[in-house]
Amino acid sequence: MDIEVWIRALKAARAGADVSQEALAATIRWSPSTVAAIETGRRRPTMEFAAAADQALGTGGLLASLLKEHDSDRSPSWFLPWQGYEDQAVLLRNVEPCAVPGLLQTEEYARAIFEAGRLYSKDRVEELLALRMARQKVLEKGDPPECVFIVDESALQRSIGGPRVMNGQLARLLDAAEHPRVRLHVLPLDIGAHLSLGGGFAIAELSDGEHMLCLDNPARGQIADHPEWIRVMLRKWEILLGEALPERASLDLIHKLKVTP
Repeated sequence: MDIEVWIRALKAARAGADVSQEALAATIRWSPSTVAAIETGRRRPTMEFAAAADQALGTGGLLASLLKEHDSDRSPSWFLPWQGYEDQAVLLRNVEPCAVPGLLQTEEYARAIFEAGRLYSKDRVEELLALRMARQKVLEKGDPPECVFIVDESALQRSIGGPRVMNGQLARLLDAAEHPRVRLHVLPLDIGAHLSLGGGFAIAELSDGEHMLCLDNPARGQIADHPEWIRVMLRKWEILLGEALPERASLDLIHKLKVTP
């Protein structure tokens, strides 16, 4: 299903219920600019938005069902829209408690992750690897977003792919930190419990000031733009950033963890 079909369904449902864009936004507690962006195709709808619109417009789950059908045609269904938000972002915030952030992974490190547990076929590993490497082009474009990463020290000490692969990955982090639009912070082990123990997350801030959220879970990521969720996760981000090491101290720690200079 083409996303234009979904947009037409939303507009028809809104017209049938005699609800303006502004009234829908107020009812579902999204901003009017978000509703307008979705109806003009400038922003992809999330399942949270579709479900809220279904409830507000009395469509009996139609919009959510159509969006799910659209997602089922994409591979991987949940992630490709997020890649688009990364590309549109002016600021990316990313917290990773278990692994190096995907935008900063070497090919060998990423391959080791996808091959873990033999969950995927060789062909699927190659597909996922190509997608991950393609994402990293966002840092190479003419006007890349500002990227701030927080990674747990335990992720840097976990030997993914073996010492040689890890050494290369740590070197990649040091190189990435020299990028003028990249800031890297390490969350030290000695702080104990922290707010990202339940899973990593990323927040993309778009040029219009709106935010998109990507939450990690064991099955698949979840993309959302619900204002309350955004508010909570931005607060978590600020707390975690305050607990993380400063940039210079973070890079010094990575240098110490490297097997070879």
